[in-house]
Amino acid sequence: MEISVKTAEQLRLTAEEFESIKTKLGRTPNFTELCAFSGMWSEHCSYKNSIKWLKTLPREGGRMLVAAGEENAGLMDIGNNYGVVFKIESHNHPSALEPFQGAATGVGGIQRDIFTMGARPIASLNSLRFGKLEDKKTQRLLAGVVHGIGHYGNCFGVPTVGGELYFEQCYHTNPLVNAMSVGIVKAGKTVSAIALGKGNPVFFVGSATGKDGIGGASFASAEITADSVEELPAVQVGDPFQEKKLLEACLEVIETGGVVGMQDMGAAGIICSTAEMSAKGKVGMRIDLDKVPTRQQNMKAWELLLSESQERMLMVVEKGKEAQVLAVFEKWDLSCSNIGEVTDDGLLNFYMHGNLEASLPANELVLGGGAPQYTRDFKEPAYLTKVNAFDLNKVADTDDLKASVEALVQTPNIASKRWVYTQYDSMVGAANTSTNAPSDAAVVVAKGTSKALAMTVDCNSKYVFANPYQGAMIAVAEAARNIVCSGGEPIGVTNCLNFGNPYDPEVYYQFVKAVEGMGAACRKFNTPVTGGNVSFYNQNPDGPVFPTPTIGMVGIVEDIKNKMNLDFKNAGDTIVLLGKQRNDISSSEYLHTLKAIPYSPAPYFDLEEEFSLQQLVSSLIKNKSIISAHDISEGGLIITLLESAFYNHKGFEVSAHTNSIRKDAYWMGEAQSRVVVSCPHSAVSNIEAAAKKLNIECTVLGKVTEGHITVEGENWGTISSWKNKYDCAIENKLAS
Repeated sequence: MEISVKTAEQLRLTAEEFESIKTKLGRTPNFTELCAFSGMWSEHCSYKNSIKWLKTLPREGGRMLVAAGEENAGLMDIGNNYGVVFKIESHNHPSALEPFQGAATGVGGIQRDIFTMGARPIASLNSLRFGKLEDKKTQRLLAGVVHGIGHYGNCFGVPTVGGELYFEQCYHTNPLVNAMSVGIVKAGKTVSAIALGKGNPVFFVGSATGKDGIGGASFASAEITADSVEELPAVQVGDPFQEKKLLEACLEVIETGGVVGMQDMGAAGIICSTAEMSAKGKVGMRIDLDKVPTRQQNMKAWELLLSESQERMLMVVEKGKEAQVLAVFEKWDLSCSNIGEVTDDGLLNFYMHGNLEASLPANELVLGGGAPQYTRDFKEPAYLTKVNAFDLNKVADTDDLKASVEALVQTPNIASKRWVYTQYDSMVGAANTSTNAPSDAAVVVAKGTSKALAMTVDCNSKYVFANPYQGAMIAVAEAARNIVCSGGEPIGVTNCLNFGNPYDPEVYYQFVKAVEGMGAACRKFNTPVTGGNVSFYNQNPDGPVFPTPTIGMVGIVEDIKNKMNLDFKNAGDTIVLLGKQRNDISSSEYLHTLKAIPYSPAPYFDLEEEFSLQQLVSSLIKNKSIISAHDISEGGLIITLLESAFYNHKGFEVSAHTNSIRKDAYWMGEAQSRVVVSCPHSAVSNIEAAAKKLNIECTVLGKVTEGHITVEGENWGTISSWKNKYDCAIENKLAS
């Protein structure tokens, strides 16, 4: 067939990119070669519209053992000759079209990124965003996604220990499904995604290749439209039981010493794995595509190269150790086929039945090599004029605090996510301490050490929409605050940057400012960005989704005895607020949902104040001065108090002791840098003294009760009645 610029554009390449490809090859590519460039130069694989700004993030230092982007996932030192491997990625577009398989394969893909490095996955988390819960389409997508995550994770045997769930109209057409995995690896047992050694054999391992997932990478770099349902083959199909066998076999084969390099076949399939491994090792490969195991007959070369069929690995083996490697995979009843060998010419030569189907320079295909890098124009979004015009004085204060809180506690973004997390197995395969009592971050024992890992995913996209720079800083700060309140020390970040079309200057402004804000916060908390994912083209018919830079953060609990829970323990304990109350309801769930005001600034935030607060909380935990800690986030102070009371069915008596702050702001405002702690009354003076040293305000709010709630002297009933409203809100909406 004749290859023209029209062919390239049909494959989502631009006319300029087509000309660049011809220049790099010194000829016009054939169709198979053009397909390879389409996959590898997609935004999903090349980060062509984002890499300029991603490079500005702090990518080294701290406990990092490999540079950001160097491997499939981040690797950080946790001591005792162990490392933690972690990463977060999106599977938004596949989940929009086929929610069960889209979400399931998102989980499977992120787990492979972990164990392909030689680490054993020990925990999964997720960040999910959908349209309005009342909408039937949202309910269908929610049910499918949750079922897919639960099915794959439960069958694979890795516990789902944490996450977040938001409902906003902007996600109606384009839900966000971000999956994070965390694993543990012993020093010296890591494997790199690299090809080395002329003549070393290249093995294809795992499931056979089918036509599912073809073009998935380029599909993920396109907008969701009504016609997208025709692209269902771009959605992969997963098999968690096959992946479990693949996990065990890959970890076992590393012990043979025969593995030179290994990479999973995720986005863009075989072409991505061969190109990235070869480019990293400055080598080439000869691949016989007819030796690739297939599920369907007569697959074409370009289909074999681009298929994203799941549960597959590419492995370079040291010549002479083939038998040892093959024996491991035979033991696990997994296909292991020698499909080629490493060469020293830097070329990827793909053959089929002895015929050369494609010849491509590996380095020209990859990020950091020949893949394009763009600088896009950006401008401040017009809607920010409405944000900046917000006038607090024009919003009436609540005239019935109890009624407002009753409504607030039942809004989907605040209410219990019980309907979701009960579908996940949070205990399978790991010693998860967070299932015993709730904490702000999930805490999982790091087997082989005396330590635990604290982990969380966080981003309030309303804040980022209102102020991309400050909102992204808050996302990092809240993640760190959750880890600190759980007894941990934050050590590193992985991110999943979900935005609209990068060719829209207003969207690109959101992206640039969010990256800048994230970088500033990460530097302050000494949490380098280990890697992550960029997901552009998240659109709905009315425009882009809220800018959503999801932060996945990992921390270390050096002594498991220092793990801190959020629940009130004993009636009579004193409740203390750390941090200053502000006359601020900006971008709060109260203002957004109950008052139906869509435009307001991000809530109050000061980075230095936040850092000092976290230092204070950390010291109080280490000194055993407090017995619970829970940060103030969505819903404000009153929701924090209720959530602290639910687990042990305790109540509280609290008062504001001030008339200088609006009632709604005091109780439901979401100004940052505040934490609620409880302690024996005898410890209050020590807490006050420690807070004073760091210039942090410290306020005694009241005390824990046996089960009744009193706010400002008003009887609010029992904690049980409030817990019932909180627990059942989402389930009631789904049932209505």
